[in-house]
Amino acid sequence: MVLGYGRSVVRRKRTHARDLRARHAHRIARTRLHRAPRRSTLLAVRVEGPHVAPAGPLDQDGLVDPEWLDVAGFLENIARCRHEFPDLTILAGVEFGQPHLSESEVTSIVDLRSLDRVNGSLHTLAMGASPRAEPGTLFREQSPVDVMWAYLTEAVAMANSSAYFDVFTHLDYAVRLWPVGDAGPFDPRRFEEGFRAAMAAIASSGRALEMNTRRLWPWMPQWWVEEGGRWVTFGSDAHTPEALAANFPEAVAMLEHFDFRPGSRPEEFWSR
Repeated sequence: MVLGYGRSVVRRKRTHARDLRARHAHRIARTRLHRAPRRSTLLAVRVEGPHVAPAGPLDQDGLVDPEWLDVAGFLENIARCRHEFPDLTILAGVEFGQPHLSESEVTSIVDLRSLDRVNGSLHTLAMGASPRAEPGTLFREQSPVDVMWAYLTEAVAMANSSAYFDVFTHLDYAVRLWPVGDAGPFDPRRFEEGFRAAMAAIASSGRALEMNTRRLWPWMPQWWVEEGGRWVTFGSDAHTPEALAANFPEAVAMLEHFDFRPGSRPEEFWSR
């Protein structure tokens, strides 16, 4: 299981006004949470998880202004937890937002190759002359169909890049924010070609695809397999330690249906 701590930026930029109110509460949660690996470790022990991989946040979109990521403090907390819980395998990793855009700047802060796991994520898009923004914001300003296609197109570019990351995480990010009230229920078949193109690019890059345990979309593993995907990881995308491993048994059952099996060690990717 992988516990995602959300996102943060690695330098301070002016907050974009149109996103401020919607993200205020989320910002509080995620800037506190990257200091909480011990609470997450305790929860992993309680749910009898064999390992936990806290994913410290790195993002470079500039739309929010949370605290700087304390890399040294994060790794110090991980070391402390490893000492306190020697029977639990604890991995140290980051969720790297938009890695194809800012790898050189981020690597000046942390050596990504020294970490156990680097998850790459796509949270923002640049459409037209506007600054990069999250799909939820763009859905209110532009055609939801155009936004979704732009997201999937950039997902392909990210997967085809040489940026260093092991796992493409929450490829369904824009789906979560789809404006059902204005655009109706989301139908993945409408964008199947785009999802398949992104999955094919991820598979060709040799990376794994994260399956979110809180949003069990059967079409995700099905299309992933059909496009050549060989490895998956589990991510609860938890923004509180208490949400660790949400729906994990159901996610396991879904992935086993598509012939994915665990590796020889709990921290290894599941493969088929």
